[in-house]
Amino acid sequence: METSVSHSEATVGLDRTPPSGVDASIPHSARVYDWWLGGKDNFAADRAMGAALIGAIPTLRTMAKENRRFVHRVARYLVGEAGIRQFVDIGTGIPTRPNLHEVAQAVAPETRVVYVDNDPIVLAHARALMISTAEGRSEYIHADLREPEKILSDARLTETLDLDRPVALTLIAVLMLLRDSDDPAGKLRALMDAVPSGSYLAITHPTGDFNPAEMNAAVAAASQGGMTLVPRTREEVQRLFGDWELIEPGIAPVMAWRPEDGQPDDPHAAYYWAGLARKP
Repeated sequence: METSVSHSEATVGLDRTPPSGVDASIPHSARVYDWWLGGKDNFAADRAMGAALIGAIPTLRTMAKENRRFVHRVARYLVGEAGIRQFVDIGTGIPTRPNLHEVAQAVAPETRVVYVDNDPIVLAHARALMISTAEGRSEYIHADLREPEKILSDARLTETLDLDRPVALTLIAVLMLLRDSDDPAGKLRALMDAVPSGSYLAITHPTGDFNPAEMNAAVAAASQGGMTLVPRTREEVQRLFGDWELIEPGIAPVMAWRPEDGQPDDPHAAYYWAGLARKP
């Protein structure tokens, strides 16, 4: 499938000087996602990658929005029904309102959220935009999922959250960036082992189960542009939850996970599995 990018697609807008620590010549998933959602915090390489992936999967912008909608639904469930008041959101991305803490604190103002991402642009925006309620708190850690021990030992996490009380771990469209050789299950297990009984894990993950041809084309486009994209099957996604107890409806297409406006006509239109599980 053709995945080349037109000059106009790849160069829309005038790029500013990137912040310190940002290599604007290399696409980053957070900035590609930002472009899909209509944001302006991206560079030519990010737009080129985003357009190439849309060349492979034309509905990717809709899929990105469905992931955001899942974040809102799962946050409302966790705070409103499960009683969770602490979150660690890994692979946060560039803030897009309403953010997780805004949704959670609208239900329970005392909720605390720690965001984690490895893009300096996300850091800059997190400090400016992720303003908490007076009762709650939101913090940001500049860290990588590949080093879970650094996340868990960071003072901003240990001073914000009480790891003796249940915590919700949310990893939305991020585990796809880890190859099997990176041991995503092992990295995730380190986080899961650090939280107590009654904690939750929410995951969305792209899959080739619904449209193998388009997903294969997207993987090829990502590889050509120097970005990792690893789709996984339903069974592989389910294994990431380990022995935690899946909440109904279990592993489901992201659009069909507890929809608030009725079941979608085509739940497979977004090529993502979604799930939520509770630690026994």
